[in-house]
Amino acid sequence: MELTSEVYAVPQELLDFRDTIRQMVTERIAPRAAEIDETGEYPWDVRQLLAEHDVLGLPFPEEYGGTGTGSLMLQMAVEEIARACASSALILMVQELGTLPIQLFGSDELKQRLLPRCATGEWSPAFALSEPEAGSDPAAMRTHAVRDGDDWVINGTKNWITNAGIADFYVVFAMTDREARRLSAFVVEKDRPGFSIGKLEHKLGIKGSPTGSPVFEDVRVPAANVIGEEGKGLGVALGTLQRTRLGAAAQAVGIAQGATDYALGYARERIAFGKPILDLQAIQFKLADMETGTAAARELLYKACALSDRGAPEAAKYSSMAKLFASDNAMRVTLEAIQVLGGYGYVKEYPVERMMRDAKITQIYEGTNEIQRVVVARAMR
Repeated sequence: MELTSEVYAVPQELLDFRDTIRQMVTERIAPRAAEIDETGEYPWDVRQLLAEHDVLGLPFPEEYGGTGTGSLMLQMAVEEIARACASSALILMVQELGTLPIQLFGSDELKQRLLPRCATGEWSPAFALSEPEAGSDPAAMRTHAVRDGDDWVINGTKNWITNAGIADFYVVFAMTDREARRLSAFVVEKDRPGFSIGKLEHKLGIKGSPTGSPVFEDVRVPAANVIGEEGKGLGVALGTLQRTRLGAAAQAVGIAQGATDYALGYARERIAFGKPILDLQAIQFKLADMETGTAAARELLYKACALSDRGAPEAAKYSSMAKLFASDNAMRVTLEAIQVLGGYGYVKEYPVERMMRDAKITQIYEGTNEIQRVVVARAMR
């Protein structure tokens, strides 16, 4: 599906940038996607490519070396990359997720110290909120931090953390007032004594993006590394996720469009009963539903991005709806793409089985879809 500036209120320069990214993805990232999935190795070459073309500068304002182009352009880029390789799209997604707390709540010193090196792609961050016993319920967090003079001392373990072992610094949430159940957010650089990476997960999908368990054993960080106010960490986390769940929605739209495009191309070429299976109404109807659902998900995503860029009060509701709808659609579409390909869809020689495995996580991370339904329902009261 092609976009035009007449149909969408997207400036031409953003459409041109999107087309440049699409060409780069087609020529350089798509040929690597199967290998990235097969080996499960972090694609440093893709990260370098994205950095060289200013794609990793998309989450940042110009004053910190970024493009200053806003949420819509950022998520259009995530979508384009995810059409070919969801693991590679996560490189850009986590570039926003791990720095947005600093952009929204951090001190000027933290912003100047960290954001420019992320905007160039030299550094990559991580966002460490979830724990083995505290995924959707941050108040159950066990990681804690205690003030000691001018430092904070952090102890605990995180889980399901994207970029584990890759990130140059981690935005870490820890309990600082257990009686009042108050969290604080900290920047923890990777070379701090007592910091280590425990196990890395063996996952169903997004295998080229490492997911692991950072461990904190008496890790000392200076008070200057606190993000925002002490005890206000939950607000930092929720304020960040309201925006970054748009990345999961964009990734889901990209995966769904990639699967639809591949299934359509296959249906044109596959001959059954003496003619292309695209001539069969059963296949036509599948493809029509796939294209329609994905177009609807994109519309919802783009509206949510526009509301987010404007700071509209309904932005949180729409970002949750976009993430919820786009991820459920991606799962439906990729399953149907496998069905269109039949036996070929079930083997690794063809990409749709990878797309289905990658699509599943979009229903889980950045807040499960069950949590998104809670957010939407509360906003309707």
